[in-house]
Amino acid sequence: MSKFLYKLIGVMSIATLYSFHANGQTTIDSSYLTNQYSLRLDYFRKMPDRKNEIVFLGNSLTEGGKWQEMIRNKNVVNRGISGDVTYGIIARLDEVVSSKPAKIFLLCGINDMKRGISNEAILSNFGQIIQMIRAASPRTQIYIQSLLPVNEKMLPASYAQINNSKINELNHNLEALCKEKKIVYVNLHPALADKDGSLRKELSIDGLHLRQASYILWADYLNRNGFLK
Repeated sequence: MSKFLYKLIGVMSIATLYSFHANGQTTIDSSYLTNQYSLRLDYFRKMPDRKNEIVFLGNSLTEGGKWQEMIRNKNVVNRGISGDVTYGIIARLDEVVSSKPAKIFLLCGINDMKRGISNEAILSNFGQIIQMIRAASPRTQIYIQSLLPVNEKMLPASYAQINNSKINELNHNLEALCKEKKIVYVNLHPALADKDGSLRKELSIDGLHLRQASYILWADYLNRNGFLK
């Protein structure tokens, strides 16, 4: 599939999403196109494609991981952009799939939730993302990672829209979507959650973002469970 055709599909998908949300469910989030987004995407587009890439795709939670150092002897690339939302992922998927990657590990949705986007809308966007990856790179293995738990007691006021109840509901629906689409759902909570289902306090700087050393637990969990083979 040509890049032009793929971009056209992307534009059509975004238009479909806009129509869906504008008809009552929620407000469209068009704020993903920040300076950080533009700078990171420009860097990604100028990097050469490699064979058998393993792509970590998402927002700041993905961007913060030193994946290349933690997962050795693999062509691992970090395609995280701080502040990104599911709409931003859709808009830049052409760059992600241009290498026909072996695997994509996707984690996103928490920033959508922060902005008041409904779980229904976020789930719809995940469906669009899966469809677009499969159309452009059918052999790519897709891994949908659960949204991480948060520690609500640590969260600043700007995260008022986020709570573990919403996260658990969305994760439940993501798992069902993965089952329907026959792709792998990766539940990260056993690696990072406490006995009450909250993000372990010692792993986080603000109740949502991880301390650098906490990523080792994440990478080790993926490796132990065979997702990186």
